[in-house]
Amino acid sequence: MSEEAKYEDVAILKEIAELLNEGTDTIPTLSSVLKKLLHVTGLQTGWIFLIDENGSHHLAADEALPPALAQNNKERMCHGDCWCVNKYNNQTLKKATNIIECKRIEDVIEEGAGETGGLTHHATVPLRAGQERFGVLNVGSPNKTHFRKNELALLEAIAYQIGTALKRLKLTQREQETALIAERNRLARDLHDSVNQLLFSLSLTARAGVEMSEPEDMKQTFSYIQDMAQEALGEMRALIWQLRPQGLENGLVSALRSYAEILGLQIETQVIGATNIPGKVEEALWRIGQEALANCKKHAQTTKAKLIFHTSPDEVTLTIKDTGCGFLYEENLPIPSLGLKNMKSRTEALKGIFRLSSQPGSGTEIQIRIPL
Repeated sequence: MSEEAKYEDVAILKEIAELLNEGTDTIPTLSSVLKKLLHVTGLQTGWIFLIDENGSHHLAADEALPPALAQNNKERMCHGDCWCVNKYNNQTLKKATNIIECKRIEDVIEEGAGETGGLTHHATVPLRAGQERFGVLNVGSPNKTHFRKNELALLEAIAYQIGTALKRLKLTQREQETALIAERNRLARDLHDSVNQLLFSLSLTARAGVEMSEPEDMKQTFSYIQDMAQEALGEMRALIWQLRPQGLENGLVSALRSYAEILGLQIETQVIGATNIPGKVEEALWRIGQEALANCKKHAQTTKAKLIFHTSPDEVTLTIKDTGCGFLYEENLPIPSLGLKNMKSRTEALKGIFRLSSQPGSGTEIQIRIPL
């Protein structure tokens, strides 16, 4: 490689590094870097697959896809297997590979499903940082069927930069989650030490007022204040639990059982299986379970509920049901409340399935299934 070419490669790596260092969000960062990479290398098409521990891939960024791959909201890129993803999952993709024929393009040509723009091949590079792996970078150009050794070396260096940035963003996200938990704990302590104590004092004062007052109307006033203070105290305790689940260290089911008791619910629990679940999944199920139990208390017109917690090596299922008043709901109808929408959003954020069934007079059942 000539000295001039070396300086050009260094300049490209510097531009990519500066862009990656500015990134704070994974998807926008990958999109910007991919666009810059194609611009500085003169390549025309590229895409990035992020691949999880289970081997499932999702399209995180793309640029100038051929029409056949871009149609139907990029459906061909989001579903189905391909050789580069298979090589990655089989641990045979160790470095920049010169050349992989694109199975997705071949399928398009075979089916006569659209215009490919002359793209037939692409280089594939694993995204990694040390021993951690994140996915693959694919780049190509129309009618280009070969990448030179120096081109592959540059792509590999860029892919390592991207992998390092992904690791940094992942660590930053963990730090933010830790900071959020710490802030919740601080707020819960403040509420317990200040507002909670004031409400308790108000309740005691109102009770003393009932006992010391002689006029009946004054007794009723103090009694009303006491009842309101007790109700507010119960709400405050429930809020503190929502901020800081003190029983979660003893397990999700134990925490939800304790929360149900705070709400005044009689809950029957059933646990099937024994598998450790990731903290993020446990946190989501905790929040979903809280919302479901609060709905039982507020809307079901019953004090009884049942919780079933089923774990397997592949997924975890949480079911909460009551025999209360229920409501009219069909699967093709919009979800009727913000709380239920939040449960669905939390579930789908972890690639889970949210199921709701309810009929007037037949109670309500909520089932959450999240893959592990």
